[in-house]
Amino acid sequence: MHPKNLHHAPYDFQTLKNSFEPLAEFIILNKFNVESIDFSNPDAVLALNKALLKHHYRVHSWSLPKGYLCPPIPGRADYIHHIADLLSSDPTIKKVKGLDIGTGANCIYPILATQIYGWHMIGSDIDLTAISAAQQNAAEFKDHIQIRAQESNADIFNGIIKEGDYFDFTICNPPFHASEKEAYAGTRIKLKNLHTHADFKLNFGGQANELWCNGGEALFIKRMIKQSLLFKKQVGWFTCLVSKSENLPKIHKQLRKANAHYKTLEMEQGNKKSRFIAWQFIA
Repeated sequence: MHPKNLHHAPYDFQTLKNSFEPLAEFIILNKFNVESIDFSNPDAVLALNKALLKHHYRVHSWSLPKGYLCPPIPGRADYIHHIADLLSSDPTIKKVKGLDIGTGANCIYPILATQIYGWHMIGSDIDLTAISAAQQNAAEFKDHIQIRAQESNADIFNGIIKEGDYFDFTICNPPFHASEKEAYAGTRIKLKNLHTHADFKLNFGGQANELWCNGGEALFIKRMIKQSLLFKKQVGWFTCLVSKSENLPKIHKQLRKANAHYKTLEMEQGNKKSRFIAWQFIA
């Protein structure tokens, strides 16, 4: 993990329980006789997230509509810290403003960005239920977070980035599956890795637009790169998570075609390796 990430150590469930008492009912002893939760239980995962957000990030009111994506907090925080590193190379940036594409009902990137670094954030989404939930989750940070609705399925930035807007960065966790079938196949693997016989379900939740799109993440990011050209003077760095390393050659090819300056930044959380692509247009 990033050196500044607060989540290097295993979860201290007793401390987390003291910060958020409802977590207590989900704490179990795993096969190593160590306190944990059943990560195949969406209610347990939600309670853990609430405890982490309250204890580490001073978030007192956070919830999700049933079935919406419940994000792993340590990995989301890692992305934010790496964005901070990316911005640190420009000493002219004083008051950071970022845009989260597809913020979801959880609104997690704007919340972490403002609570860790004090940044000002805009979150966008196309799902009206997600927008309403994100607004509620951002309510206690209303001086730093604003939610905007994307009305067009075809557009990523258009309709969200307004005339006169300037963002130091954009951030995005794209839908990385190409279909519902592929998304559920991924969940089968996840549940198998958790060594659970729980009822088959997406234990971290997720609506269709959060989990899959036609062509999967590669096509989505290629479309994002094409559309970013129209806003190259209004954004310092465009960034996007890339979950599948095999998609990088296609993405790099599209970035070269767009004459963008880009870099791929690697991240690690435990045994999981991830990365994000960052690009900008230099006159």
